[in-house]
Amino acid sequence: MENKLGRILPDDLMKKYDYKPFETTEIGHPIIQRTAPKVRVSDGDGKVTNDLAKIVKDNVKDGMTISFHHHFRNGDFIFNTVMEEIMKQGIKNLTLAPSSLTGAMNDVAIKAIKNGTVTNITTSGMRGELGDVVSHGALETPVIFRSHGGRARAIENGDIKIDVAFLGVPNADRCGNANGMYGEEAFGSLGYALMDAAYADKVVLLTDNLVDYPNTPASIKQTQVDYVVEVDKVGDPDKIGSGATRFTKDPKNLKIANMVSDVITNSSYFKDGFSFQTGSGGAALAVTRYLRNAMIDQNIKASFGLGGITKPMVDLLEEGLIGKLMDVQDFDKAAANSMKENKNQQEIDASWYADPDNKGAMVDQLDVSILSALEIDTSFNVNVLTGSDGVIRGAVGGHQDAAMAKMTIICAPLTRGRIPSIVKSVDTAVTPGSSIDVLVTDYGVAVNPNRKDLQEQLSDIPGINLYTIDELAEKAQKIVGQEEPLNYTDKTVGLVEYRDGSIIDSIKEVKD
Repeated sequence: MENKLGRILPDDLMKKYDYKPFETTEIGHPIIQRTAPKVRVSDGDGKVTNDLAKIVKDNVKDGMTISFHHHFRNGDFIFNTVMEEIMKQGIKNLTLAPSSLTGAMNDVAIKAIKNGTVTNITTSGMRGELGDVVSHGALETPVIFRSHGGRARAIENGDIKIDVAFLGVPNADRCGNANGMYGEEAFGSLGYALMDAAYADKVVLLTDNLVDYPNTPASIKQTQVDYVVEVDKVGDPDKIGSGATRFTKDPKNLKIANMVSDVITNSSYFKDGFSFQTGSGGAALAVTRYLRNAMIDQNIKASFGLGGITKPMVDLLEEGLIGKLMDVQDFDKAAANSMKENKNQQEIDASWYADPDNKGAMVDQLDVSILSALEIDTSFNVNVLTGSDGVIRGAVGGHQDAAMAKMTIICAPLTRGRIPSIVKSVDTAVTPGSSIDVLVTDYGVAVNPNRKDLQEQLSDIPGINLYTIDELAEKAQKIVGQEEPLNYTDKTVGLVEYRDGSIIDSIKEVKD
């Protein structure tokens, strides 16, 4: 089966899961029926326990779907604690449905796959050894990769039905009122966990900071929570700003970030009241710092910033250069701390952020989005999931979602060592080229041919060297030589959903 991007999808899996192939980024205006959780009526008392083993024994059964959030990122302790207890009790055939899988979860996740505790996974992404073993066929069924907005849609529409959600929080009261802003392990917004809290049949909060009742502000409410489990420590917030969310010091990435700022400030979107989002990745995160100088020089103020919030965005808020921060997750401690101090930093859930099937997502109001890429091809399709060796080493994240901005900019070096970033066809299509407007590399800029307006606006601008994307691909090839074809088996190890639930690509098992 072939979709509109020309990607060949496995017929058997498409029929088995009743999937539709990707056709268009246009969502339209369908009428959607939402789902709802089963609720065990409670008077609110008797929720607190330190007996995780009993909670697992009473609530987790073979074949269930369980979920976690990844707001602690590489500092997460809860996933390993819960999964070790589940394995100890011999529970099997679980579907793992976390918002994403971070490096801190890898060893235990691999162990759970190998012993049959976990047989299915749906998530935004995975990295490191976990991505490697999955890419080499460790699971019999393919991993379903969804964007953050796509996951929200799937939960709300019932495509993901969570039986038990285990949610680590830095504070909670005896009835389950909790937020991510207070406590030694505060991480800020609970944006992704709010979906699980609202739709899981059973919600288990885990905290090392039981506070007086009633705990406010309550991002997660007592009306949603079944149990509050006291643990020794929920996580290490110092490790939130690591991996994909670290700021770059690389001169090449800083050059790209500066050029991205030039593209934005010379476009028609750079005006009072514009809105923007920066994705993860060094160059994308660094753009905010350059953009600040241009905003000051030209007396331009933004209406809102969106997505993963960082200290540079908080600085813009505090300086009055931006009106609101709409916060679905925080990429560093400064952003997390700001949430409790500044009323103009608004916590939002993943549905409000990016669900295409609701009554209006924030991403649809974006003027500018700055995103990274592992690969981009000459049709502007973007890969942020698999590496040059075909191994899963990234995440869909909010990439597809934020690409719905009026101007979406991809920033990537022309080459990474001897690996080209601009290729004839990406290994894994994650974000369709029709939603990408500009590519910025250290060698120059390419504008999607569909955006004649941007080509005109960016021509003859000092510091912006325009090329066609084919010319940039040729430059990359001359530097690194001919691309070696990857070697795969016929087994499908992953299916990549577009945000509307259609399948945009599949991932094959890597052959050694």
